Amino acid sequence: MRVLIANRGEIALRVIRACHEEGLEAVAVYSDVDRASPHVRAADASVRLGPAPAAESYLHIPRLLDAAAAMGATAVHPGYGFLAERAAFAEAVEQAGLTWIGPPPAAIRAMGDKTQARQRMRAAGVPIVPGAVAPITDLDAARALADEVGFPLMVKAAAGGGGKGMRVVRAAGDLRSALDTAASEAQKAFGDPSVYLEKFVERPRHVEIQVLADHVRTVHLGERECSVQRRHQKLVEEAPSVAVTPELRAAMGAAAVAAAEAVGYRSAGTCEFLLAANGDFYFLEMNTRIQVEHPVTELVYGVDLVREQLRIARGQQMSVPEAALQPRGWAIECRITAEDPAAGFLPATGRLTYLRAPNGPGVRWDSGVEVGNEVTLFYDSMLAKLIVWAPSRADAVVRMRRALDELQVAGIATNQAFHRRLFADEAFIAGDIDIQFLDRRADLLAPDDDPALLRDIAIAAALLEDAARSRRAPAPNGAAVGESAWLQAARRDAVR
Repeated sequence: MRVLIANRGEIALRVIRACHEEGLEAVAVYSDVDRASPHVRAADASVRLGPAPAAESYLHIPRLLDAAAAMGATAVHPGYGFLAERAAFAEAVEQAGLTWIGPPPAAIRAMGDKTQARQRMRAAGVPIVPGAVAPITDLDAARALADEVGFPLMVKAAAGGGGKGMRVVRAAGDLRSALDTAASEAQKAFGDPSVYLEKFVERPRHVEIQVLADHVRTVHLGERECSVQRRHQKLVEEAPSVAVTPELRAAMGAAAVAAAEAVGYRSAGTCEFLLAANGDFYFLEMNTRIQVEHPVTELVYGVDLVREQLRIARGQQMSVPEAALQPRGWAIECRITAEDPAAGFLPATGRLTYLRAPNGPGVRWDSGVEVGNEVTLFYDSMLAKLIVWAPSRADAVVRMRRALDELQVAGIATNQAFHRRLFADEAFIAGDIDIQFLDRRADLLAPDDDPALLRDIAIAAALLEDAARSRRAPAPNGAAVGESAWLQAARRDAVR
């Protein structure tokens, strides 16, 4: 099998590595700005798609299919983002006679429409957040539902996710503007203005369950805690969760398996839940793809999820044992993004001029960039995923601090300082978090004088000044300018 990876960056490189471990050939695709990216060089072959804008490259279905045909690919892996959850793309791949490495298009479509998914989950006995099971079509219907469910409410896009088209409504007077704004945003992001309403659960945790399904059985691989979010975008993920007991894990896992089976799911997928303080949990949505945060599950359960996707797509059974797996140790992931904390975390651009990735025991660095790469506004701002594993959560926090201190990035602003502050925060260390955690903790988001960063800047400045001084100083005994004493001594020894 020759697999075309319809994606870029970190996830493309991750899939390429899994292909090679499975004995498969990998074909990379790239836009003009990505032609020198690591995933292009790592693949067995590569194809140019077009200009930098995603609509003309990574989102252009005919060009992707042409690339597969030109390179003799027999399968397509979509990664995450871009076209990964587009049923139309999955159908086009299959109609072209290629193997789709992901869930059936019908499952993608069933879970892609959030209101349809809520209907299916309710029918399958999976608990859902109280609210609408169909799009809200007018203000009167919204008011009637608000009277039934009560405030606060959440307006959500029916056709999307990732924080787009979402608004919290705390009073009846704000309902109209929230509906209009969310619908407008949903139209721009997903091409569909449909929205629905559900109860806004105060201070819940965001806990998701990893599922894996082949043609014989469906299993779950425990939970991931994803409560540290900013504007509904995840920043830190960990497995397991401090809030989940073995009994609760079994209950949430059973609900996730039921959700997957209700739509005939195959491959890897994730069911997202809100977990209330009293232990009640509610289905949010299903991500019908591999998740950004899948490495933390891999580290605590010892399962290579991407290789399992490849096996399932070839008609093989998953290698996960029949007996329920239990988490071993603790894993935490920090998303290292090109965002400027001093400018309200706006995406940053520039050329990566220096990078020292952390390593050592229990450290994993998943990245698709290297020194010399240009970071643009054309794509997502994530540069890398820094993941650590340790026997306990306390040890994992300490290990992450050490890894963050080792990380050095120059040429572009990143959110590294935020992560350093977070992993020194007493509430986070205690696991006292929920999805509104950062809304209450503006101090963690505000730019400040990070001591470790100032130390690194001071060292760099001192080294530059020392180098400049050496170049200005006269060379003793005819030695070349800038030669070290060690080199001068070696030359004298050689002469003798």
